[in-house]
Amino acid sequence: MIYVFDTSSIRSLQHFYPRVFKRIWDGLDTLVQQDRLISTREVFNELERQAISAEVSKWAKDNKRIFTQPTADELKFVSTIFLVKHFQSLIGVQQRLKGTPVADPFVIACAKIKQGTVVTEEGWLRPSDKLVPKPNAAKIPNVCAHFKVPCVDLEEFMQQQEWAF
Repeated sequence: MIYVFDTSSIRSLQHFYPRVFKRIWDGLDTLVQQDRLISTREVFNELERQAISAEVSKWAKDNKRIFTQPTADELKFVSTIFLVKHFQSLIGVQQRLKGTPVADPFVIACAKIKQGTVVTEEGWLRPSDKLVPKPNAAKIPNVCAHFKVPCVDLEEFMQQQEWAF
């Protein structure tokens, strides 16, 4: 299975210190080597504009090849996402005015076209032990649900890898 990481999940990795959680980082590196952990160029651009740990920044730069440029099919699917009026708010007013990178639609399109699973921390509720998208939100999990693209958070991703500590 291919996992397409959103900015929020890569940023969340900074809470898993590489010297303490070595198994996580070794597992991520293995998935990268197997071409099973990918992302998009827009995620890398977002990461460059955010305050992230030196370890995560170095990891992203060392693995820059995972941050792919969108294919023609992915770009076509991004336009399909924006045909749904509610999902047009994936790009906020400030992002449009400032011209800042917006990765969300590209992450979803990459997963859809490559038949992968999106990994994101945004837009989830966890009532009891179940992960569900926030109702009526224009967030990655909602868009994924609409277009039948598998989507999990970092915790679920780690469970799928059977990483336990």
